[in-house]
Amino acid sequence: MNRNSLLFASVFVIGFSACSTSEPEPAQPYDNGVLVINAGNFLDNNGSISLLQRNSTTGSYDIFQKENSRSLAGGLSGYAEVNDKGVILVDNSTAGKDLIEIVNARTFKSLTTIPSTDIENPRAVVKASDTKAYVTCWDATGDYSNFYKNPGYVAVIDATTNKLSKKIPVQNGAETIVVVGNEAFVGNTGSGKTQVSVIDITTDAVKQQVEVGRNPHIIGLDANNKLWLYAGSELVKFNPQTKTAETRLKITSSNASKSPSSFVLSADKKTIYYTYSFYDAADDYKQKGETYSFSIDATTIAADKPFINRLFSGGLGVDPQTGTIYAGLVPSFKQAGYVIRYQPNGTLVDSVKAEIAPSKFFFKN
Repeated sequence: MNRNSLLFASVFVIGFSACSTSEPEPAQPYDNGVLVINAGNFLDNNGSISLLQRNSTTGSYDIFQKENSRSLAGGLSGYAEVNDKGVILVDNSTAGKDLIEIVNARTFKSLTTIPSTDIENPRAVVKASDTKAYVTCWDATGDYSNFYKNPGYVAVIDATTNKLSKKIPVQNGAETIVVVGNEAFVGNTGSGKTQVSVIDITTDAVKQQVEVGRNPHIIGLDANNKLWLYAGSELVKFNPQTKTAETRLKITSSNASKSPSSFVLSADKKTIYYTYSFYDAADDYKQKGETYSFSIDATTIAADKPFINRLFSGGLGVDPQTGTIYAGLVPSFKQAGYVIRYQPNGTLVDSVKAEIAPSKFFFKN
């Protein structure tokens, strides 16, 4: 080939390469929408995951069963995504049968199962980095006299190999977890411990234990980069940089028997929603209550004027795209529940049938 022919061929190849574009990846059935984590009835081990579209009043039910022709075989305690993989926490009522199911987040086809020999009582999961997830675990529990008999741990899931790579010992009853920058803050439930464990996510090791109050429940990071917790019967505004509590607020109410739960931040991170409930002795001890809200700049918090005049025992979630509030309604643990949606100002949008005990929400892009 002469020089002119070689030059022409080179220009042709370069021009062809510049004009060609890669085809976009085809859409998959679970690319968009809101996943509802239905806890199920614990003793029936019938937890499931539903998919709701933001603009639809019908859902796709038990999508894991649909895509894998088998059930998850346990109650569900959490879900998160990392590296296009979904991490499902399965808490079986029989000791030694807990597990973590890892699926393709776009198709929900199973990739692998991390068995009970590696995981015991998984409670919450969060994306720690682009290549790993953190899962809080209670470890094996005891009887009612010493339920949290073992220290908890955070299981490190390698999202590249889909395997458990490490267990990080933390306080008994490890539960809520939030990642802030290069640190993960771990709370606990019911064990009576008063410290938050701070994990360095670059080394997967606890770097500090911070006193915050009894049974710290971590809510999330607000618009001012302050971490909110509920600990020692107080709402705590915590500085994650200095590791100090800046403000402590009690919730006041005319009904002293009420207790708060299901704390969640609004989409703009300037408001916190929560439920406030009690058991009515005059009505066969039925659980009753309402849903409230307060500003992150509040100096007092009073739970006497409901934001939504209804209690949601299934928990709350907020869509970061739209600000829509998702609330889980649990009529009983033997029948399907509902997801009720509200505008950020508390105006009812609609309700969608879910499955048994809709308890947590994962908002996909």
